[in-house]
Amino acid sequence: MAIKNAFYAQSGGVTAVINASACGVIETARKHPEAIGTVYAGRNGIIGALREELIDTNEESDEAIAALMYTPGGAFGSCRYKLKNFSENKREYERLIEVFQAHNIGYFFYNGGGDSQDTAFKVSQLAERMGYPITCIGVPKTVDNDLPFTDCCPGFGSVAKYIATSTLEASLDIQSMCESSTKVFILEVMGRHAGWIAAAGGLAGQGEGAPPHIILFPEIPFDRDAFLKRVEHCVENYGYCVVVASEGAQYEDGRFLADAGSKDAFGHTQLGGVAPALANMTKQALGYKYHWAVADYLQRAARHIASATDVEQAYAVGKAAVEMAVAGKQALMPTIVREQSSPYRWHIGEAPLSEVANQEKKMPIHFITDDGFGITQDCREYLSPLINGEAFPPFENGLPRVARLQKVLAEKKLRTAFDI
Repeated sequence: MAIKNAFYAQSGGVTAVINASACGVIETARKHPEAIGTVYAGRNGIIGALREELIDTNEESDEAIAALMYTPGGAFGSCRYKLKNFSENKREYERLIEVFQAHNIGYFFYNGGGDSQDTAFKVSQLAERMGYPITCIGVPKTVDNDLPFTDCCPGFGSVAKYIATSTLEASLDIQSMCESSTKVFILEVMGRHAGWIAAAGGLAGQGEGAPPHIILFPEIPFDRDAFLKRVEHCVENYGYCVVVASEGAQYEDGRFLADAGSKDAFGHTQLGGVAPALANMTKQALGYKYHWAVADYLQRAARHIASATDVEQAYAVGKAAVEMAVAGKQALMPTIVREQSSPYRWHIGEAPLSEVANQEKKMPIHFITDDGFGITQDCREYLSPLINGEAFPPFENGLPRVARLQKVLAEKKLRTAFDI
């Protein structure tokens, strides 16, 4: 087997554990010197390949790579950049081939969500379209938990643990003050079309009167009157009301409650502001004092309270990606296969990139209660194992210690630059 170099890149919104997948890729590649020479990491994702900005991970010590296991964010930089179809922008693909050839790259590992798996699939087709052999494996990642074929997505378990914990802690705060102060608290969480993260807030309590009292899912059309009636019922009967709202909550006609009026690089509607919108709606209709919060980047950056299950799975898919590539497999994504929920057991499977790309897995309807405002026992049994276990990072001077990488760029070999 001829030794080839590898290209690894991170894509889309980062997570608390995406660097654990990077660690899995790089450490496993180092165990296969007979097949893989240098692992180059794209500076700022696929943009790094197009610009020939390749970070030489051989310049990083084993200790620095191991530290990626407890470092949040994207250590090598991520991006929101979607490759167009081959027919629309052949020049992008020609550039990738030029860079890969110049640096003897024969393996491509792309770490991201649905759009990223689409990119990985397109790159896998280069061998057929342009006669350049490259082994391409997608590495799953998304806090939204909406990739198909995998039981869960690395990144989700940790954000679920953060949201469930935050909901529990904030609920105790509101409960303490509701007699004479705030009656309604609204927590806005991520989730454009799938309500998995919002559902995780439901783990904070169980039983009649336990918060969160209302969960708003993208899968259930928002009914203003039903929402306000439920808020009023909770305040009158429990003294307060805690709401966990997905950013993707929408009316029956498909309009988002929080449509910001713009699009991101992937063409998705920019969202933000569902919590204040709901708070104002509640104030105007019912007069209750409120507070709201937007978890935003905090939920996906909270490595200090990451799920041990999530960290383990994130590393495992990175490791499996390299093992698949070395075994000669092509155009696949490692998946997580649940064997049973209690006690929780799982193993690594695989799915073809051609079927994963651009697909979204929404919450099953039987995971949502009949009134549309809560999670069922089936959902609780699905979610609970994913937040189990703690994997605290080491601390230094009261703060989490994180990886400090050299990020040495490989010398450019092409004469031409590439404009993004």
